Amino acid sequence: MPVVQHERLYGVIRGDVQGVGFRYFLAREGRGLALRGWVRNRDDGAVEFVAEGPRPDLERLLEAARRGPGHAQVAGVSAEWSSAGGGLEPFDLAW
Repeated sequence: MPVVQHERLYGVIRGDVQGVGFRYFLAREGRGLALRGWVRNRDDGAVEFVAEGPRPDLERLLEAARRGPGHAQVAGVSAEWSSAGGGLEPFDLAW
């Protein structure tokens, strides 16, 4: 059985993304993909997240971040890829 490589994705979502359920939306997506990591609001009005898992699942999470929930207006998403570092809990909200 082949070993699945895990990667880490750090993302920042900009636009009208706070107060519209974005964190809950992304947390639900991350849990559905069995990823590890977190999502939280930033003081500058953006939402940021860190996730670890197989690259195809992280790509799906990134697509969900670009789409957002119904009331969000996503202006852009930046993504930084790196090797998985471990130490993350199952995907959830961070404060």
